[in-house]
Amino acid sequence: MTSSQPGSARPSPPSESTSAKSTGRPLSPTEQRNPASSGLDDLDTLGVLRVLNAEDHAVIDAVAAALPQLAELVDIAADRMRRGGRVHYFGAGTSGRLGVLDASELLPTFNLEPGRVIGHIAGGQAALVNAVENAEDSGADGSAAGAELGPDDVAIGIAASGSTPYVGGALDAARANGAHTVLISNNPHASLAAKADVHIVLDTGPEVITGSTRLKAGTAQKLTLNGFSTALMVALGRTWDNLMVSVVATNAKLRERTVRILREAADLDDADARTLLERCDGDLKTAIVVSFTEAAPSLAASTLETHDGSVRAAIAELVGADAPTESDKASGPDDTGPGTVGA
Repeated sequence: MTSSQPGSARPSPPSESTSAKSTGRPLSPTEQRNPASSGLDDLDTLGVLRVLNAEDHAVIDAVAAALPQLAELVDIAADRMRRGGRVHYFGAGTSGRLGVLDASELLPTFNLEPGRVIGHIAGGQAALVNAVENAEDSGADGSAAGAELGPDDVAIGIAASGSTPYVGGALDAARANGAHTVLISNNPHASLAAKADVHIVLDTGPEVITGSTRLKAGTAQKLTLNGFSTALMVALGRTWDNLMVSVVATNAKLRERTVRILREAADLDDADARTLLERCDGDLKTAIVVSFTEAAPSLAASTLETHDGSVRAAIAELVGADAPTESDKASGPDDTGPGTVGA
């Protein structure tokens, strides 16, 4: 095998127009052959990896183009979640697994309560590790899952080609119940777009291996879901500055991380941070609020609860001003009294 492109012995990939004529409708870019990877199996291993890496650059641009729509979705989802609503992901195969993964990581990272962001995959739990035959073709299963949603909820369908019947069924049912519906696809001509209030297109083009949407399409979906859920958690006050203050310390590594975060947030040395955490029963957010306000841990905890766990909002209430930033804390208190942080 060589690292150069092969000669002209192989036929050229068909054009988009040729493929479209054979089906009577535009073929999803994810199903078209990619001229940039023609002759892939004639390359050496480094050559294959270079082609994959070069094509992956398109992912960043595709996600960047969708950021304004994604920001609007975050704001809508945050508003609905403050009213008690939920976010539901629906997908099949790679898309479904990415939705379940994103939802499942929010509890340990942001201490998000179970049932607030939920991932649904065609075929159920078994489909997470094995392909479930015909599961993605069941619009009825999607409809049954989507019927659980209500008017304060957000339904996000994820489908590379934008044509998965399971996703279509879910969006139809969720929309009928008043939920805000969104389709995330990698196909500008997605047939399911009409079933959603918003269609977010991640135009990553043809895959290196034709139709293998676990590649560029899946990577773009992963980045988009990461961005959406992270920005959503920031909007809901689940961070302090850029620190992971909602982390659930379930093991020794995370307990040590909690100490480090408190030291950074409150400008404390190691011993003082550990002492303060102990006073606050190991709750990091309570300790941060106490460090800025000198409130009793019980008051800090109850104020956090009142503000849905937002450290910034809790501090703002207790000091009667905008919550201070990390740099404010580092500069030390002003002369207005103990526990007050300079602006």
